[in-house]
Amino acid sequence: MGKRKVNRRQAWRIDKIQSERAARAERKDALIEDQLEGGELGPEQHGLIISHFGRQVDVEALEGESKGEILRCHLRTHLGQLVTGDRVIWRRSPDSGVVVAALDRHSELLRPNNHGELKPVAANIDFIVIVIAVEPYAHANLIDRYLVAAEASDIEPVLLLNKADLLNDENRQRLEPLLEQYRSLGYRTLQASTASSHGLDELKALLADHISVFVGQSGVGKSSLINSLLPGADLRVGALSEQSRKGKHTTTTARLFHFPDGGDLIDSPGIREFGLWHMTEDQVLSGFRELADLQGHCRFRDCRHEQEPGCAFLEAVDNGSISEQRFNSYRQILNSMQDNR
Repeated sequence: MGKRKVNRRQAWRIDKIQSERAARAERKDALIEDQLEGGELGPEQHGLIISHFGRQVDVEALEGESKGEILRCHLRTHLGQLVTGDRVIWRRSPDSGVVVAALDRHSELLRPNNHGELKPVAANIDFIVIVIAVEPYAHANLIDRYLVAAEASDIEPVLLLNKADLLNDENRQRLEPLLEQYRSLGYRTLQASTASSHGLDELKALLADHISVFVGQSGVGKSSLINSLLPGADLRVGALSEQSRKGKHTTTTARLFHFPDGGDLIDSPGIREFGLWHMTEDQVLSGFRELADLQGHCRFRDCRHEQEPGCAFLEAVDNGSISEQRFNSYRQILNSMQDNR
């Protein structure tokens, strides 16, 4: 999806709204500076952002007498865009709290928004759990997009087939070879069902003592999984549309949850398409492990892997050493990037 075009009136309204937001932010920063100078803010403490709401965040205190307490905190403007999973330094204010500094991230998941701007989704992640399901239909190209994003972010992906209780003789013929394809490439794959509790213990063991984020199209059951893994989370669950068999969005902001025995889970808003147009062709290629190994083996250095003689990619497809479906998925992603540019 490219940048949305706006008319003159819409542009004026957008500028007006942004100016008003900037003015409010300046007033808030001025108040914070006054509190700092007047000694009204408490001592610096380490905290963890567990959810984000525009210019405010929910911060969990990680030390001191307030350890475990969650406070709605304001952000100082110079901090940039903080997201769920960020480690921060905060100080208590008379009415809530103020985040005064952000600590370095060891990883971050980025995605472009509807205006083509690259934005972080979550920070300090160890696993990206790519949730697919028997319903809605699991598209291989969507899985590959998530894998490319995970590889580019240097975050280990885990492929999870949810709603395994719905497997039957018909859909098993499509889904089991799909999972085996990714398993053969070295990706970790799991199956689970909240209806039968199948696979939940194995999933819990994997996620323990790590920070993970669930991604996947709406309706695959991310919220149901979290409700099963974390009793008491009570996330709202959406049914599938009877007409499209696609899910309805039930999560509106990324939120971090703690496992009782250690580890954290970030639930992110469901998305049906993961845009990659901000990436280079080399980054996309690196997201296809088996194709990246063939780079530099074509006869021509400027080979586009389309019809050129001596193309190592095409030869690998012909001799069956790489999947034709995966190669077509790679080409589809490149074409979509070019269309959006």
